[in-house]
Amino acid sequence: MSIFRTFLYLLSLGLVVACSEQHEQSTARYEHAAQGAFASALSHDGKYSLISSIHHGVALWDNQQHVLKYQWFQQQNQDSLVHTVAISYDNSHAVTAEKSTFAVWDIATGENSGYYKIHASTIRDIAISNQGQSVLYGRADGVVVYLNLETGRRIEFLGHQEKVNVVDLSPNGHFAISGSNDYVAYFWDTRTGQVIHRFNHPTRVTQVALDPQGRYAFTADSMKQANVWQLTTGDLVSKLQYIARQKIFTAARFNEEGSLIATGSPNRLVELWQLNSGKKLQTWQVIPREGSRPKSAVVLDVAFTDNSQALLTESSSGFAESFNLRESNEHN
Repeated sequence: MSIFRTFLYLLSLGLVVACSEQHEQSTARYEHAAQGAFASALSHDGKYSLISSIHHGVALWDNQQHVLKYQWFQQQNQDSLVHTVAISYDNSHAVTAEKSTFAVWDIATGENSGYYKIHASTIRDIAISNQGQSVLYGRADGVVVYLNLETGRRIEFLGHQEKVNVVDLSPNGHFAISGSNDYVAYFWDTRTGQVIHRFNHPTRVTQVALDPQGRYAFTADSMKQANVWQLTTGDLVSKLQYIARQKIFTAARFNEEGSLIATGSPNRLVELWQLNSGKKLQTWQVIPREGSRPKSAVVLDVAFTDNSQALLTESSSGFAESFNLRESNEHN
């Protein structure tokens, strides 16, 4: 999750109408950033949290042992902040990005695997494939770049007409999804640069996510549509059902079974949805940082844990929080 969107979403909180539904609280809480997080990513299984903060560079936390595993600094210049981070599906590598540079890190050893500088526009979002073989990043000039770090092979995807907000990459690096201010999300083949599916929205696309098993994609815009798509056909599976006139998603994750999707929002909300119907099953709230104004927090990432019986979140408050799923969700 990127700092650019975090600031935008915090500013938009005043436009979001609060609802009266019951919000459940977390069952466990761990502080990962003493003064809040700028960007966060969870590994798909929730084992690791990658946190960017103003005073401590980028920290990789082991969520099973609840210990700090590594602390990384992309540059010595403290004014240059890492604003977007990602962890590969296989937990082998992480990527951290500033506006014009990105670095790849080996999670097993903690060593830097490569440092890269871009020479056009700025990085808006980034993703990394298994074994750190390839990265995908979206730029403010509307270009999406796929780079194979082993061979140096590079593809520039030029399908978007405006700035790219979000990207995601399949675990094997063969497929990408990108969402832009041009109201479109594209699902495309990184080996050819060819579009496989085009997903249209009525407003700018602010969130995308791929099911790691290759079954589904999630796309959401800045106002009123959040959709699940079938990747083999491009058909719409469901629309998430909510009544708010404006609803922004800052995080999204499919469970391994392909039956549930979890989302995070800029107004502290964590929500669980039935994939096939779009029905909301459960809602929680992350905690705001004490003394923060406004008294809120952006949910930066979410992951399923404990065989899809729990969720783990990271938020701008700097806390990781765990939430239990109701058993009845399996049967809804």
